[in-house]
Amino acid sequence: MVNTVTNPKAEIISDRWVKATWDEFKTLSEDPAYAERARFYYDHDTMRIEMAANGSLHGRNNSVVYDVISLFAIAKNIRILKLTNTSFRKTGLQECQPDCSFYIGDSFLLPPQNNSSIDLDQFEVPHLVVEIATTSLNDDLGRKRILYEQLGVKEYWVVNGGESQVYAFEMSGGRSGTIKESQVLVGLSIATVKEALKRSQTEDDSAIARWLLQTFKI
Repeated sequence: MVNTVTNPKAEIISDRWVKATWDEFKTLSEDPAYAERARFYYDHDTMRIEMAANGSLHGRNNSVVYDVISLFAIAKNIRILKLTNTSFRKTGLQECQPDCSFYIGDSFLLPPQNNSSIDLDQFEVPHLVVEIATTSLNDDLGRKRILYEQLGVKEYWVVNGGESQVYAFEMSGGRSGTIKESQVLVGLSIATVKEALKRSQTEDDSAIARWLLQTFKI
């Protein structure tokens, strides 16, 4: 679906990649009128603006993915940092704002806690990026996937929550391929993530967490 958002200053087209200079993109992405209700992507003279998904499907899928990864990291004593709707910027070239992103391992630096995009000229790209697809599946599997390949993300998941489906990709050298087990969270089966999403349709979070803890043998 393509939506048009209008305010006294500008009219923008959402849910579509459109031509834009970096300055045009930066002006819109830093406009307080959009900050709370839109997400922004930029890739070499084109931008995409998505209106925030406020439904319970998107929100619940987000929470379940966080729980799976958090509990697995606790069970396996893996150091992680979780971020929600956080922007990552390569000034003048690219920017992304994934639903979920994770730094994983012993060597990453903690980015500053402020209201600015994380500067990818100073901090590394998150190791795992997750997009929750409720209306954006084709773009998440297509153009955004290429964007994350170019940025150097190591692993990318697309969650099609309505079908409890997870498309997982290992990324290296600007290319990607499907995987059945996480390469950045070694030992975590993508099937476990799918099962947790499926259970979320009929079970509460505590029940899912108990099942995950048993699965991870805590």
